[in-house]
Amino acid sequence: MKMTMVTERLTLRLLEPRDGEAMERLAGDREVADTTLNIPHPYPPGSAVGFIQARREAAARGDGYSFAVTLTEEEGLIGVVGLHVHKPHHMAELAYWIGKPYWRRGYCTEAAARVVRFAFEELGLNRVFAAAMTRNPASYKVMEKLGMQPEGILRQHIRKGDAYEDVTYYGLLRSDERHEAGSLE
Repeated sequence: MKMTMVTERLTLRLLEPRDGEAMERLAGDREVADTTLNIPHPYPPGSAVGFIQARREAAARGDGYSFAVTLTEEEGLIGVVGLHVHKPHHMAELAYWIGKPYWRRGYCTEAAARVVRFAFEELGLNRVFAAAMTRNPASYKVMEKLGMQPEGILRQHIRKGDAYEDVTYYGLLRSDERHEAGSLE
């Protein structure tokens, strides 16, 4: 399955087995893993290949898509943006991470905006939602830049390491003014 999307500075494509090494190195950084909901630290060596295969199978079924975020001029993986599709409800959960060397450059917002557009325009979904630990304002600022609205905080919703973490949820509807205005990029 070949699926590629291009933004001003980035190329997004489905994850491929060749992304495994970079994914383990970047996602395994303590600061990246610490504030994500599902990335372990240390990242188990060799486990990215299984994750990538599972996400490629999900894409083939239309259940989810994990896109390698690459700098168009360099091709190497700098992060991942994904959708976990809930078909019966015409919605998807947006998830993302960017490697620490690429933080604070707007790459995450640029990539996530394109994936949200894909969710609405190409998959025909009605709603996209996302979650972030409340102690990770950089993540929910991305959601706000996408036009997502805060929907609530689930207290001690997940356990990360030895601590229970509060998680804030944001959502965007196809009918929301921000999306209809086409201003996601």
